[in-house]
Order: sequence, then structure tokens, then C-alpha cells
Amino acid sequence: MAVKSDIEIAREAKMKPIAEVGAKVGVPADALLNYGPYKAKIAYDFIESQKDKKDGKLILVTAISPTPAGEGKTTTTVGLGDGLNRIGKKAMMCLREPSLGPCFGVKGGAAGGGYAQVVPMEDINLHFTGDFHAITSAHNLLSAMLDNHIYWGNGLGLDARRVGWKRVLDMNDRALRNIVNSLGGVANGFPREDGFDITVASEVMAILCLAMDLGDLERRLGNIVVGQTRDRALVRARELKADGAMTVLLKDALMPNMVQTLENNPVFIHGGPFANIAHGCNSVLATKTALKLADYVVTEAGFGADLGAEKFFDIKCRKAGLQPSAAVIVATVRALKMHGGVAKDDLKAENATAVAKGCENLKRHIENVRKFGVPPVVAVNRFITDTDAEVAEVMKAAESMGTKAFMCTHWADGGKGTEELAAHVAELANSGQAAFKPLYTDDLPLRDKVKTVATEIYRAADISCDSAIEARFKELEAAGFGKLPVCMAKTQYSFSTNPNLRGAPTGHIVPIRELRLSAGAEFIVVVTGEIMTMPGLPRTPSAEAIRLENGLIQGLF
Repeated sequence: MAVKSDIEIAREAKMKPIAEVGAKVGVPADALLNYGPYKAKIAYDFIESQKDKKDGKLILVTAISPTPAGEGKTTTTVGLGDGLNRIGKKAMMCLREPSLGPCFGVKGGAAGGGYAQVVPMEDINLHFTGDFHAITSAHNLLSAMLDNHIYWGNGLGLDARRVGWKRVLDMNDRALRNIVNSLGGVANGFPREDGFDITVASEVMAILCLAMDLGDLERRLGNIVVGQTRDRALVRARELKADGAMTVLLKDALMPNMVQTLENNPVFIHGGPFANIAHGCNSVLATKTALKLADYVVTEAGFGADLGAEKFFDIKCRKAGLQPSAAVIVATVRALKMHGGVAKDDLKAENATAVAKGCENLKRHIENVRKFGVPPVVAVNRFITDTDAEVAEVMKAAESMGTKAFMCTHWADGGKGTEELAAHVAELANSGQAAFKPLYTDDLPLRDKVKTVATEIYRAADISCDSAIEARFKELEAAGFGKLPVCMAKTQYSFSTNPNLRGAPTGHIVPIRELRLSAGAEFIVVVTGEIMTMPGLPRTPSAEAIRLENGLIQGLF
């Protein structure tokens, strides 16, 4: 029998009206701003009315270092949420919105997979409720107002050589990484070097995902540093008088989006910064609202635990006062074999030895999660090609670390395939074991924060900084930004900055290439290795297979 694709499974979904889904967690119909029958935003008045309620338990889903073999973090998040509901728990999920760039590039959609999906799948992956377009517009409004200010006399004295605010586009386009703008004569302004980042890497995206309310959103937008004067004084968006209009463009985008799983359980999908560039978590507003509505909230953080989980703990939880109760680390036998040295084309052959070797990566992530005072459990996202001997190696590795691993078949069985994991996660979350703490204190010098993440989480021997980076650390601290957390921009494929170095390397050096101030998001982006903030399309982009056929979208995922 042919295996159905994700999109075929999604089309067979028996969706319920979104008001009926919201009613499961006490959201009345009049608190929903509907985008058709199956999508809605949650009104601010209702969110405000829930603030005095007791919080549920927060559960993070993270993963081993990703490989081309796939791990299934979003799929597991959805499957676990459905599993919790199946065993009688009141649970919600909080996910990130997909970016059009990866959807048409190489990654595909980001709405889960198989029978652990959120729907309507096509809508979620393509435009959704327009949040990313609003973020793109707000970001580029600031870009336009900046160049317009220079054109009309530059009253703030901006040094065109020190403008640090690029433009953004929600598409992978390497041709726009570095450009020269304002060409064509006097009427078009003053030419200067410029460039584009992808929308999910925008500071506006990070701000939207960290803002507590509209007032906080406007404050943070106003604090964005766009550049410097010749005297090195900082120039902010507030001084360009852009913060008010940017907030207007984002006023609807800040409201969390509610959809449903294939099993009709409520899900917030809101915000989506890349975890190899930004902090990789869904919005604070969605997570905090879900915690008032449900007894258990399952959320994800992007890529492996060295990136997404570290930023979830050190940035999102620190800033929002969140207290996670448990963490689920997703692994697949296939991915562990790749970490053990097996090539992608050879993954179908049994190789328990390679699995055991690859489990060093899993063990590292288990150790790292515990450093934040959060108890971990391993979810093995099972493939039909996994053998008993290979699975046994994963179980043995988890047990050697004092934790448990559970076989999960949610891709094929939905929530039924995670019931055992769900029962353990609920027990773990209620056990009182969690004693969350960030990895470093606010008062630690910026350079020491970076070194702490590099040595404690990546197991590097040290970081390397040239004289310009050393001076930049001092400059940021002198300007009053020393207490901000650091947001490491690093390859997702390795604990090191070499994407080809799989497993659990130690003793490497982490080169610091750039320090970017995100004064509105309130963190310092630390660019390491060869990481890029505007990805390119692969040789054969996913877009080549996406088409309309008899009115139906084909090839999306």
C-alpha cells in the first residue's frame, strides 16, 4: 500500500470550526478574530482577562543536532500534545510559523508530518494570517524612513558608513545579501552599501516574539539601533519617529494564531525566528497565554538543544519569567547513525555500532539540558527501517545518562503513538524536579557569557576574537548593554562551527566574527564561523515541484 504524503493526510482531516476548538480550553467565540472557519487570532482583551490565572506546566521539545536524515521536532511536539490530550490531560501546543524561504527552498513545510500535523496545512505554510508580511513591511518601513531621513538633510547626522539596518525579504535570495542602494542620480538619494536578511532573521521578528503587549512592542521597536553618527553616537528608530507606524503595522500580527491538530486539539502558531541566527522560539505572548488556558503546554525551540534550547532558556525564559518543568529531546535512529559516521545513502542498512557512536551526540544534549535545572526525557521518533538492535542502543544510552527513552510512532499513529511518553512527561512535569536557572547571570561580562556558552554547551576549548571584536565587547558594555544575554549565531549541524563535524566534538575553537546589537530585542547577536543571515536556494529548490493541479496544491510537503 502506498504511503500517503503529509499533504494528502492533511486534506483528509476532519477539521472542526475554530470556535469549537477554542472552547476546549475556555476561549469564547467572541474572543476569536476569525481568518476563515479554521484559523483565528486571540483578542487582546481576552488575553488580558486571563492574567491572574494559575500557570500550567511548560514542556520544551528540543532535539539532537540536526542531520539530513531528519529528526521530527515539530512532528513530535504535535504528537506529544495529542498524546497528552488522549490520556485525559488538558494540553496545548505552541509552535513557530513557517518561513516561505525554507518552504520553497530545501526544508519544506513546518506544520508537522504524517498523523501528527497542524491544519489547515497549506494555509499555515503559505502566508497564514499575514504575520510575516507585516513584519517584513514594518522592518522595511524603518529602512525606507532611514534613507528618507538622510535624503532630506540628515538632521540626526547619521554616518552612511555606519548604518547597521538592512532590508528583509521572506525568501532565500543570495543575490540580495550585499547590494548598493540609491543608484540612478540625485533624485534617488545617497548611494551606500546595503543588503538583505531573511525576514525570520529580522530584529523585528525577535521583538514581536519577545514583546509582552503592544506597549512593550512599541518600546522595543523604538529602541532599535539603526546606525551611528560620525561621533559614534547611537541612532534609534524612535529618533526617526518610526516606532509608532511600525507598531500600527504589527498590531494584529502580535495576536497569537489558533489552529488545530488532526485530532482537533488547540495549537498556537505564532512567530518564527531562525534558531541558528536568532532565538528560535515562538512568541512569549502565545506561550504565556497558553499557560493560562491549559494544564500542560508543549512548545518547541529550533534546531538542536545547543541552539534552540539554550536560547529558549537563556533568552526567552530569562526575559519572560518562564519556568519550564521538563524537556523532551527528539532523536531518530537514522540521525544517530549519521552522527556515528554513516553516509545518508547507507542509512537503510542496520548498523547498531554507528548508532552507539552517534549516541554521544544525544548524551551531550542530555547533559546540557540538565545544566539549566530542567529534567530531560528522550523521544525516539521511530522509522519503519529501525531495527530492534539499533533501538536498543538508544535505550541503553539514555539509561546510562539516568533518563528514559520512549519509542514514539506519532507519525503513523498520531497521539496514540505517544501515550507512553505523554504519561511520563506529565509525571516528570509534576514531580517538582525542575529547578530552572539560566546558564549565566546578567552581570557576567559579555565576553565571558559567550565563552560560557562555547565551553559549557559546545564543549569548545575557547573562543577566538580579533582586536576589533575585543574592542566591540568593551564598546557595547560602555554603552550600557553589558547585562544583555547573548544570542549565538552558529551552524545547527554541529556543536562546533564546522557543519561537517558531527557527533560530540570537544576542544575546538569558536571564532567570533561579528557582534550585532539588537537593542530592541534586548540581546547581542554573536556571529560565529560562516553563518549567514540570508540563506540561498539549493541546486534543486523545493519550489520546482510545487504547482497547482486541478485547483489543489501539489509538492508542498
